[in-house]
Amino acid sequence: MDQNIEMATLAGGCFWCTEAIFLDLKGVKTVVSGYIGGKTPNPTYKEICTGTTGHAEAIQITYDPKEISYGELLEIYFATHDPTTLNRQGNDVGTQYRSEIFYHSKKQKEIANDYIDLLVQEKIFNSPIVTKLSPAVTFYPAEDYHQNYYNQNKTQSYCHYVITPKIDKLKKYYKAKLKN
Repeated sequence: MDQNIEMATLAGGCFWCTEAIFLDLKGVKTVVSGYIGGKTPNPTYKEICTGTTGHAEAIQITYDPKEISYGELLEIYFATHDPTTLNRQGNDVGTQYRSEIFYHSKKQKEIANDYIDLLVQEKIFNSPIVTKLSPAVTFYPAEDYHQNYYNQNKTQSYCHYVITPKIDKLKKYYKAKLKN
C-alpha cells in the first residue's frame, strides 16, 4: 500500500449508511462495504443476516492522512450513527449492526480510546457509549450489489428515509470536509 495511504475499518450499523457518508469525504480514496469480526470464513450477506456468524456489517476506508486524519474520520463516525445502542441502529437489530472500531495499529487504538473518553467526559451522549474496540482481523468484501449502494439506489425507500437524512446532516455540519 502507498506510504501516504492508511486504512480504517468501522462498523456503525448498516454498511449502506456508513459507506454513503464516507465516500464523499476529501482524502478518502476508497470505501468498501463488507464483513468483519466473525467466525465464518467468506460469509455471505444471507449468512450474516442470521446473526450467527459473528460478523459486523462494516466499511473499510483507505484514506490519505495528509487530507483527513483518523481523528476526523472518528468524529464523523460518531456524529452519524448512535454509539449508545447495543447491537442496533434504528430499526436494524442484531449483532451484525453493532458499533465497533477495528483498529489497524496501536496508534489507531489510542486515538479511538482517547476520542471515546472525550465524548464521555464532554457528555455528548445521554447514554453510555457501547462502541467496542477490537484489533482488525480478516475483512471480507460484501457482494458487488452492496458496493456504492446508496448512490445506485437513492429512490429506494430505505435509502430515502434512513440514509438521505444522514447525508443531509453530513452536508450541513461537515461541508468543508466534502469532496464537492
